[in-house]
Amino acid sequence: MSAFVVTTCSTADMPAAWFAARNIPFALFHYHMDDSDYPDDLGQTMPFSEFYARMASGSSATTSQVSTTQFIRFFEPFLSEGRDVVHLSLSSGISGTYGSACVARDELLEKYPERKLYIVDSLAASAGCGLLADAAADMRDAGASAAETHAWVEANKLRLHHWFFVTDLTYLRRGGRVSATAAFVGNLLNICPILNINDEGKLIPRAKERGRKRVVAAMLERMKKHAGADYDGKCFISQAADPEDAQKTADLITAAFPRLAAPVSVSDIGSVIGAHTGPGTVALFFFGDERTS
Repeated sequence: MSAFVVTTCSTADMPAAWFAARNIPFALFHYHMDDSDYPDDLGQTMPFSEFYARMASGSSATTSQVSTTQFIRFFEPFLSEGRDVVHLSLSSGISGTYGSACVARDELLEKYPERKLYIVDSLAASAGCGLLADAAADMRDAGASAAETHAWVEANKLRLHHWFFVTDLTYLRRGGRVSATAAFVGNLLNICPILNINDEGKLIPRAKERGRKRVVAAMLERMKKHAGADYDGKCFISQAADPEDAQKTADLITAAFPRLAAPVSVSDIGSVIGAHTGPGTVALFFFGDERTS
């Protein structure tokens, strides 16, 4: 048994097998679609293929964050068995769940004053949070303490880059990020916006490319710029009903970065994050220079 536990949220958007292999428990978000409530349980209750097919047919989903009560129930078993916790929360720039986790921490540490419960505002989302949790798990497995792991994550979380592109503007329009007119014209002209997560953990539009081939190439250029040609870390990609563009992106990165520490990981964007991005989204995550804006 490890001396401490690395935990995160279901919005880290990694496969169930990865969470199990890396020994990273996760707290569940929830969403509401077509008059029913669902747990964000990595596509087990509603497969991602069905979720995105429903969205493409006109359904929309609303999401709910992990509550303080849920976090207390999630963290307490670890503390009660004498283990400290380093928890990586979905970015506070996207959700209020970080605040709920902090309230839960304060209540629990009154009951378990001898324990440590570190709550990290990851300033990350989707498999970006997954990549940060993966690095924390590496430190845990190498023998680092909870305090050392927490300090490293806080010092390095802004080195984690998130770059997204969207091939269908319909869902950005539904979320109020673009106007109805801009979405119509953009779809007509095959415009693909590029967005990223800034240093405040907020999703920011950065550029536009015309056509899938150009936007995939633009993602590679951003990784070259921010990670450097000799990058030897890991690279994660997540996608929402767009496996072809995700694989094209992965293939370009594999060819351009021969020193990668592991094959590029491609996973599904989960239902909570996907409720906001919609199908036709590809996201790229890697470590590089520090995000400053």
